[in-house]
Amino acid sequence: MKLLDIPMRRRAFLASTATAAATALALTACSGSGSSGSGSVLTIFNGATGTITTNFSPFSATALQPTRGLIFEPLFWYNLATGADPEPQLGQTFSWNEDGTQLTITVREGVTWSDGEPFTAADVAFTFNLIEKTPALNTSGLSATAEATDDATVVLTFPEPSFTQEPDVLGGQGIVPEHLWKDVDDPTTFTNEAPVGTGPFTLDKMSSQSYSLKANPTYWDGEPAVKEVRYISLESADAASASLTAGEVDWMSAYLPSIDTIVGSKKELSYINTPTMTTCLMTASNAELGCTGPQTDPAVRRAMYYAMDRTQLNKLAGGGFAGVASPTLLLAERDSDWIANADNREVPQTADTDKANQILDEAGWTMGADGVRVKDGERLSMTVITVTGWSDYISLNDTLVQQFAKVGIELKPSQVSWNEWNQAELTGNYQLALDSIGLGSSTNPYFTYNPKLNSANTVPVGESTSAGNVGRYSNADVDAAIRAAAITNDVEAQKQAYATIQDRLVEDIPYIPIYVNSLLTEFNNSRFTGWPSEEDLYALPASWKAWDCGIILRKVKPVE
Repeated sequence: MKLLDIPMRRRAFLASTATAAATALALTACSGSGSSGSGSVLTIFNGATGTITTNFSPFSATALQPTRGLIFEPLFWYNLATGADPEPQLGQTFSWNEDGTQLTITVREGVTWSDGEPFTAADVAFTFNLIEKTPALNTSGLSATAEATDDATVVLTFPEPSFTQEPDVLGGQGIVPEHLWKDVDDPTTFTNEAPVGTGPFTLDKMSSQSYSLKANPTYWDGEPAVKEVRYISLESADAASASLTAGEVDWMSAYLPSIDTIVGSKKELSYINTPTMTTCLMTASNAELGCTGPQTDPAVRRAMYYAMDRTQLNKLAGGGFAGVASPTLLLAERDSDWIANADNREVPQTADTDKANQILDEAGWTMGADGVRVKDGERLSMTVITVTGWSDYISLNDTLVQQFAKVGIELKPSQVSWNEWNQAELTGNYQLALDSIGLGSSTNPYFTYNPKLNSANTVPVGESTSAGNVGRYSNADVDAAIRAAAITNDVEAQKQAYATIQDRLVEDIPYIPIYVNSLLTEFNNSRFTGWPSEEDLYALPASWKAWDCGIILRKVKPVE
C-alpha cells in the first residue's frame, strides 16, 4: 500500500492508497505515549513513511497531509465520494461571465487568520497571483490573474474560456495570508514551519516521529469539539493492526488482510470500504519521447490488458475488497453518465488468453523456445517497479508474472524505495510501474484525463513531469478533445469530447487498469463518534485525504 492524495491528482492532493492512498508502512516506530487513551487526543495514522519532515506549505507536493484541510482551507469543498455540489468554505458564492473568461467569487466575511489578522478577498487574489507568476507552483495548469475589487469580492480573469478550471480554483487551492507570504523570498522552497491559516486547527508540537495540532478557538465555524489531533508513524502492517486493536489509534486507512477478524474481535472498532482509485500498470508508452522497451508497442499493452485474470488478482492481492475498474479510467458506478460506450464500462474480470495471443501474433511477436515471445531480436520481457513493503502490490506482481507467462510475456518485478519509484515515474526511467489513477479536483472526467493524457503535461524521458502524465502519452486527437472539454460548460459537448478520449484510451491503453483498489478506513468508536459511514458519506473517510480531513474533524465529537 502507499501514500496519496496525491491525486491523485497523485501529487496535487498528496494522497496520494494502494494508490495514492494510505500505506500501513512507516520507518519510525510509534509509542503509546500521548495516544488517545485519555479521550482528549484523537490519534491518526495517515500512512506517512520515514522520518517526519516539517513542511506546511499548501503549495508543496511534500507538505504534511493536514496542511490541506486542517490548517489551510480552499474556497469551496468538493465531496468526491458522492459528487455533490461544492460546499462553501472560505468562499460563499461564485459565478462566471457568459464566455467563461471571468470567475467572480464572494468570500466569507468575519474570518480571521490564526494570528488574529483579518482574512479578505485580497488574500485570495494574492494566492492566485502568486501561482500565476511562479510557474513551479502551478501544478494544475491554472491560467488566471486575480483582482480583489473589494474586501469581499475577487475576480479571476482567464485568457480564454476556462470553465473546467473552476474546481481547481474553488476546491484545489489552500488560501495563504498575504501579510506573511508577501515577504517569502522563494515560495517554491519555503516549508512554512510556523503555519498561519484559517483552518479548524493550528500546529501545536512537532517532532521527527509525531506531531500534533490543537483546536483553533477563533475558527469561523466554531471551535472544533476535538481539542487535539496527533499524527503518528508505524513501522509495518502488523504494527498498524496492533495499534488499532490496542486502542492507540482512533482513525487510520490501511489495508489489513484480516480486517473482519480484527474488527470482529473488538466491538469498539469499525471500518468502511470506499474504493475510489484505479490501480493500474503504468507504462512508459512513448518511444518518441525516449521510452524504451516492449511496452511502447500498443499491441503489447492490449495483450497485457486481456491476459489479466482480475478476479484472481482481487482475491489474492485485493482481499476481495476491490471494485471493478473501467478501461475509461473513470469509476464505473459513480461516473456511469460520463462513459459514452456501455461496452467500455468495465474491464474484463477473467483472462482472455486467446485474444491476447492473437493480438501478439498479429503484431509480429513470435513465441520463443524459452516460452517468451520475440520480435526483431527483442524479447518480450519487461521490468515492473513497486515500492518495497507495499504488500498488496507485491502480490499483484507475483500473480501477474504467472498470468502473463501464459501468453509469452516475461514480467520481472523489482522492489525499490518510494523515492526511487517516484523519481522513476517522474523522469520516465521505467518500463512498467504499479500505481493508481488518483482523485481529481472534481468528478468531471477532465480532471482524470487532462493530467494523465494531455501532451502538455509530459516531457521527454530524463526530464521531470510533475503534472501527472507519467506514461508520456501523446495523441493529437486526445489533446484536441481535452481542449474542447476545457473551454465549454455544456455537458453534452463535454461528453462528446470524452467519448473521443475513451475510444483512444481503449485502443492505446497507456495505463492498464486492474481494479478499483480497496480503500479501507478503520475507526475506534470508544472515544470519538460521528465518523463517515455508508449511510452518511459526508466526506471521503480516508485518513490521508486532503480537505476531507478538515470536514471530518470538524464533525467528529468525543463520546460523552
